[in-house]
Amino acid sequence: MALDATSFSKLPLGAKIGVLVGIIVLLSVLFYFVLYMRVSNAMGETDSKYEVLRKDLRVAEEHRKEYVALRDELVLREALDQQNLRSLPERAEIPAFLQDLNRVAELSGLKILLVEPLPEEQSEHYTRVPVSLRLSGRFHQLAKFFYHIGKLERAINMENIRLGDPVSTQDEVILKVSVLATTFRRLDAEAAASAPSAPQGGAK
Repeated sequence: MALDATSFSKLPLGAKIGVLVGIIVLLSVLFYFVLYMRVSNAMGETDSKYEVLRKDLRVAEEHRKEYVALRDELVLREALDQQNLRSLPERAEIPAFLQDLNRVAELSGLKILLVEPLPEEQSEHYTRVPVSLRLSGRFHQLAKFFYHIGKLERAINMENIRLGDPVSTQDEVILKVSVLATTFRRLDAEAAASAPSAPQGGAK
């Protein structure tokens, strides 16, 4: 039975209170199931998504750190490889080697009497590239030459140094020097594969 305002006003106080309580209970139930439950479920889903996103963010941050570490290691390795290639190139590069020797000799004030490339000598881990040199100049010029050879990026050994008889002029002494300038290069793939390996298991 419908309850209008006139009928409600005629009800006794207890009935009025009962009706109001019923209306409040009904509204509370509707609020709980229609609004609160939806909001609660939405918040629960949001919290779950938030935790998933936080986990994804932590994983992404770990991956980023790994990437940065690998990138830095790669840059370092590339720099070391470039440095090693300059010190121990893959090819003999005789023209560049001779140019370096000639440039340092000229800067040191020496006179080059002989430049004679010799046959390469293969060892187990690298190939020797020797060049026989004969130079002449004053003592401090020779010292300057050997010093600056040691500063070159490419590995160069100065071996079998032999001094000739000094020649005296008006105010200076000229020395003649014979030296074997030896640089090195990496073994190519074929030579490295055929190079003898180290002795195994007590073999003699």
